[in-house]
Amino acid sequence: MNLAVRDIRYHRGRFILTSVGLGLLLGVVMSMGGIYRGLFADALSISHATRADLWVVQQETSGPFAAISRIPEDIRYRIAAVPGVAEASPLSFQTVQIERRGKPFRFFLVGYDLNGFGGPPTIIAGRGIRQKHYEMVVAQGMKMGLGEKIRLGLHDYTVVGITGKMVSSSGDPAAYVGLADAQEIQFKSNNDAIRNQRERIAARLAGLPTLSPPQTKLLRQNITALTESTHTVNTVVARLAPGANLQEVQERIGRWNHFRAISDGEQTEILTKGMIEKARMQLGLFRIILLVISAVIISLIIYTSTIDKIRTIATLKLIGARNRVIVGLILQQSLLMGVIAYAIGYGVISLTYDRFPRRVELVASDLQSLFVIVIGICTVSSFVGIRKALKVEPAEALGG
Repeated sequence: MNLAVRDIRYHRGRFILTSVGLGLLLGVVMSMGGIYRGLFADALSISHATRADLWVVQQETSGPFAAISRIPEDIRYRIAAVPGVAEASPLSFQTVQIERRGKPFRFFLVGYDLNGFGGPPTIIAGRGIRQKHYEMVVAQGMKMGLGEKIRLGLHDYTVVGITGKMVSSSGDPAAYVGLADAQEIQFKSNNDAIRNQRERIAARLAGLPTLSPPQTKLLRQNITALTESTHTVNTVVARLAPGANLQEVQERIGRWNHFRAISDGEQTEILTKGMIEKARMQLGLFRIILLVISAVIISLIIYTSTIDKIRTIATLKLIGARNRVIVGLILQQSLLMGVIAYAIGYGVISLTYDRFPRRVELVASDLQSLFVIVIGICTVSSFVGIRKALKVEPAEALGG
């Protein structure tokens, strides 16, 4: 006869409710771990999809994700000419928030050269961008359909393709457009702003007495062309030729071109340790607190369950039951509660993690480690009840 199972059957309702409550708590712990992994996956989503060896950004910045970086678009040709570089492509990044269907609509817009790389890694519906203007590919998270139009800047853009779970480091879904379109959306002012800017330039040049009218007109045209130019990008990504030395290429770009060349490994460190470090520490702290709470709950449950069985335990001792039988009774109940609660928590999080607003990555190694921790908690927590049970005197079975 298994005394632990018989006792659970006798107190079935209490045991089930306790296991369900503990399972929901463990489900929260699993979700914390999944969100932690999801933060890493989100932060590196676009970086890994680009598959670049180098990120060339503005000097003395950590761009393009962690800091603002703006460099001329034609730098791509100088970077491509550096010995060891196989190909270079400009990219533009910006966060866009507009009104859609009466609600705020926020996403991360990536502009890429259609003849280069850095565009959507896979197309799961529709097609890629074929025209230089007014077409876009959106991530699944934007929940837009093929053929749907969206107003960005001065023009409407049509969704021609859908890619997978591409998001920015802040969790905003990504959308892709041609580089020229992205530059226009990011840097080109509306017509009123352009007119005001031209009037201010004309007014300042008119006050220069040393310039003749033709010179003033020519200077105004040149200044206007510079101030209204949209040929700016946030980074130029590069892939190295086979056998090229990464460090040497970085030094050449920094020495002769006066830009900062960040390796893919350095970019990963900037994104993971710099941008999400505090979130990682906070989630880790919450997980520890929840595990401590779980241990306290299990200890209290086992202890109160032992108190309820004091006379039963005393009777067992009176008829000659050994201590290992009593220890087995309490330890088996504790472990069984932990295993059932873990199964409930895993089932709940498996059915719901796709509905979370941020990505949740359930990693097998993390789940296995948590299972070992739960078993350890249940074992240690049962010692409270075991200690109480072993102190019970057989004579208590005869008490009133």
